[in-house]
Amino acid sequence: MKIFLDADGCPVVSIAIDIAKEYKLEVVVVKNYAHEIMDPYATIISVDISRDSADFYIVNRIAKDDIVITQDYGLAAMCLSKEAIPMNQNGLVFTRENIDGMLNRRHLHKELRKQNKYYGKAKKRRPEADMEFKRRLRELLDKM
Repeated sequence: MKIFLDADGCPVVSIAIDIAKEYKLEVVVVKNYAHEIMDPYATIISVDISRDSADFYIVNRIAKDDIVITQDYGLAAMCLSKEAIPMNQNGLVFTRENIDGMLNRRHLHKELRKQNKYYGKAKKRRPEADMEFKRRLRELLDKM
């Protein structure tokens, strides 16, 4: 089992690496070359800056029961098809039961943005979110 991180814009990279160290798991951080991420424990992979480069890198290398940390519902769906376990930065584990609703919501929001009817603004990440991510990742690893 490995942990893969879709690291572009991911707020929990260092937390996930620290937990991977605790569990002595290999961790692969996939980022585009515009981001600067360094860690002596993790394998850092730089991919092209083009759209979905990190996603395709990850999907082509994951195996059953690998954990993939991503905010991308499309990547999460592809991971599920390969029997990997996708999780977001808040600790939500994507499943076959919840992914369709999330993909539908993503499509709806995209359509609303095209019509200038949706103005989502990201909230500042709170420390509680990091604590919840840590708890949920450890919980998932303990089950496995």
